[in-house]
Amino acid sequence: MTEQLLRVEGLAKTFPGRRSLADVLARRPAQPVRAVDGVSFELGPGEVLALVGESGSGKTTVGNLLMGLMAPSGGRVMLDGAEVGRLSARDLRLLRRRVQMVFQDPYESLNPRMTVREIVAEPLRVHRISASYAELRTRVADALTSAGLTPVDAYLGRYPFELSGGQRQRIVIAAALALQPSLLIADEPVSMLDVSIRAEILNLLSALAREQGIGVVMITHDLSTVAAYADRIAVMYLGRIVEYGPTRAVLAEPRHPYAQALLSVVPVPDPSFRRRPVILRGEMPDPSNIPSGCRFHPRCPLAFDRCPTVDPPLFEVGPGHAAACLLVEEPEAAAEPARRLG
Repeated sequence: MTEQLLRVEGLAKTFPGRRSLADVLARRPAQPVRAVDGVSFELGPGEVLALVGESGSGKTTVGNLLMGLMAPSGGRVMLDGAEVGRLSARDLRLLRRRVQMVFQDPYESLNPRMTVREIVAEPLRVHRISASYAELRTRVADALTSAGLTPVDAYLGRYPFELSGGQRQRIVIAAALALQPSLLIADEPVSMLDVSIRAEILNLLSALAREQGIGVVMITHDLSTVAAYADRIAVMYLGRIVEYGPTRAVLAEPRHPYAQALLSVVPVPDPSFRRRPVILRGEMPDPSNIPSGCRFHPRCPLAFDRCPTVDPPLFEVGPGHAAACLLVEEPEAAAEPARRLG
């Protein structure tokens, strides 16, 4: 990567835990919740990075940390060389102009009492950017055009209830684009939309990255959503990245069993091709009680005797491609039934 827009190093976020009745009776302290536990990645201008994983894996918490909405418990977020966690209140306000977020639910993101013109203009008024009404009107029109809402005059006076789900999400994106950000964080941007509209919104986000050089972090639980749009994929499990690499490499040959399981249930538009789905046993463990060793081993169909005791780092498996699995280091273990768990 020739230029860095965003660099995340060892990012961690811990929340205070709640004491159960058993903890109270045994006089045990509450265990902290390790929502994010050592996440690192980089993003350049015009790149799309997909954070993929089940609900509860820490993806949205990472997005909130990138926005500066939460203070990290460890590690750091660097945006153009400035550490987000150390910014003053004034500098953090300036950061918000450059980093914008598209939330999951467009029905909840928009004020039903405001027109489209007022919604898109609000960020400009809050940050006191436009000096005149004419400039404000021009920037609102440019943002709506960039979000694919044309002709602009057909939308300015309308309220959110008069718009479809896809149009509402485009309004949310337009409000973010009004500030001309360099980084856009899209948290499940299409999960609330009809299937027929999802491709339009994803194409829009991809085009913004290519044409305007905006870095995009796309948070999703669905690998099929990002297959054609992301440059790189980071697969998260229980607060940590377990596989990371170029999209084509991860999809063509996922090396971590969790990534393999996610990919196995992605529909393939070829009736002659049949992929055997990998059904994981149980549910994701409580982040206040993370298993010893590899945190995925209680659910892993390929776990062997070292998995409960060794916490694997990310092993390089190809150019820019890494996976946190002991089978990468010791592939012959998968073929030895005597060493398999369960």
